[in-house]
Amino acid sequence: MTTDGTRPAGDRAPAPGTTPRAPGVRRHPDAATALDGLLRDGMTIAVGGFGLCGIPSDLIEAVRDSGVRGLTVVSNNMGVDGKGLGLLLESDQVDKVLSSYVGENKLFAQRYLDGDLEVEFVPQGTLAERLRAGGAGIPAFYTATGVGTPVAEGKPVEEFDGRRYVLERGIVADLALVHAHRADPYGNLTYRFTARNFNPLVATAGRVTVVEAEILLDEPLDPDVVVTPGIFVDRLVPARPRVKDIEQRTVRPRAVGVGAPTPAGKDA
Repeated sequence: MTTDGTRPAGDRAPAPGTTPRAPGVRRHPDAATALDGLLRDGMTIAVGGFGLCGIPSDLIEAVRDSGVRGLTVVSNNMGVDGKGLGLLLESDQVDKVLSSYVGENKLFAQRYLDGDLEVEFVPQGTLAERLRAGGAGIPAFYTATGVGTPVAEGKPVEEFDGRRYVLERGIVADLALVHAHRADPYGNLTYRFTARNFNPLVATAGRVTVVEAEILLDEPLDPDVVVTPGIFVDRLVPARPRVKDIEQRTVRPRAVGVGAPTPAGKDA
């Protein structure tokens, strides 16, 4: 690592179809190019997002189109039928899932109940901490969550200060796929509102991390706004403009005669 926190230039030598940015992160023209040479059968992929919010859609579609199979996917859930990670289930490319939520994906639920898909359910906070631990080089940690339930079956349990804790392993994936709002030439990332969710954790937990960003900047981000430092990022790709799907849209009718909110300090 160099003194400015980036990797030596030799670690990021320009490849065909990439735009060299020194000292910085390889910027690729599309998701398929960004994943070139990284995908293989049987690998473990950690994917950011929560439902359909903040998911790396372009990268997921590129994984589907690559045809790799036997994947282990680590993600909060598996999207919905026909969208997000649900695409990889429909194409039968996933053998195992580490997840905290079946969600709205009927195929995910059905394949699990049929015994066609191996699923390791992980409490949501534990999943977040397992990813954080893996990214921080922590091989395992103790948590009280899940003690006395099927979550703890087959795992070491110890007592500390009169309370029982179960040992959980950190997660390090072969590949991490992330969606960010902005990325600078050094790979520093910011996220937009709730689209942040699991993305910063996933970004640290991959042996190789590929990021699709809605805005690719030519100037460095203000250090005070950086969420994910560029040292964790290996490849960048611009996210294609697309309609952002909403898993469940719930609205209520506007009352007749109701207009704009009353300004502060004004009588209603």
